[in-house]
Amino acid sequence: MVENLLNKKNVKRVKEFINLFNKKIKIIELNKTARTALDAANSLQVDVGSIVKSLVFQIKNDKKYILCLISGDKRVSVEKLSKNVNLKIVTAKAIDVKKVTGFSIGGIPPFAHKIKLITYIDESLLRFHDLYAAAGHPHCVFKIKYEELIKLTNAEVGDFSN
Repeated sequence: MVENLLNKKNVKRVKEFINLFNKKIKIIELNKTARTALDAANSLQVDVGSIVKSLVFQIKNDKKYILCLISGDKRVSVEKLSKNVNLKIVTAKAIDVKKVTGFSIGGIPPFAHKIKLITYIDESLLRFHDLYAAAGHPHCVFKIKYEELIKLTNAEVGDFSN
C-alpha cells in the first residue's frame, strides 16, 4: 500500500475502541480489498465463513437501526431476525448505514459506530477459531475470537441465517 491506512480517521476510531478491550488485537492492512466477504477471504487466504459481515437493518416505519453480525458464507434471514426482535425489519439504505455507523459499506466494523446499535450475532460464526472483521476501511480488518466479539459488541447470540 502506498498510503498508511492505519492513520485514516475511521481505522483509528476502530483501533481506539479495540484498545479499550484488548491492545493485542491488531489491525491488518491488506493489499487487496476486503469490500466483500469473498474478497477478504481471498486476501487473507482463509475460509469465507470466517469473515464477519456487519449488516445494518432498519426497523420498518421507524428511524431505529440494528446490526447483525453473520458469517461470510451465510445470508441473514430477515424473517428470523424480525421474529427475534419482534419487529418488522428491512435492509437499511447505504446512505442511512453511513449516517448511523459513520462507515461506508465494505468497511463497517462490528462496533465503534456513531450511534450505539443493538447487535445480534449469528451462531454460525462459532464454527471458526479465528474470525476477521472490517476495521473501518475496505483494506483493513482485524482478527478476533468469537467469544471476544460477543463481549466487545454486547451482542445477543442466535440463529439468524438461512
